Amino acid sequence: MNQENQNPAPEQENTVAAATENPAEGGSQAPAEKSADEQIAELNQKITDLQDNFLRAKAEGENIRRRAVEDVAKAHKFAIESFAEHLVPVTDSLYAALNADAADAKAVKEGLEITLKQLLSAFEKGRMTEINPAVGEKFDPHHHQAIASVPSDQEPNTVVSVLQRGYTVADRVLRPALVTVSAPK
Repeated sequence: MNQENQNPAPEQENTVAAATENPAEGGSQAPAEKSADEQIAELNQKITDLQDNFLRAKAEGENIRRRAVEDVAKAHKFAIESFAEHLVPVTDSLYAALNADAADAKAVKEGLEITLKQLLSAFEKGRMTEINPAVGEKFDPHHHQAIASVPSDQEPNTVVSVLQRGYTVADRVLRPALVTVSAPK
């Protein structure tokens, strides 16, 4: 309500007083007040409904945010799960090799080669690839780490030897390959 409705002008007071004193003459005033009361009640009901809807939407938003945080935490916690599943058979093969009584070095070597193939297959399934540059390949600082520069007949800044293989996971370098490179002449 605004200020005018709360404090009617003096000429309005006379009309209101006359209508209340003589209901037969101003009988339309009572239904107008009832209509205003009904409107106020309807508006109060709408306000209550809107407040309720707002609180429900706010609670739903908080629940969605909380679930998203939990989902991210679970994703971080269990991200390695599928990769670990691929490594379990490799572990089984290594235990079997340790429990075998193989007197033949050739049989042990064959078992190790098979286990290595299993491991490389697990790496491939986990989107992990090996960085193993060939001798004479151009040095790439994004995938190789030069340990030493040695004199060589090869062109400068090419790989002379690989000391340790590197690895990438989904095109991201996990560990660069450790290499020696040929020195400039």
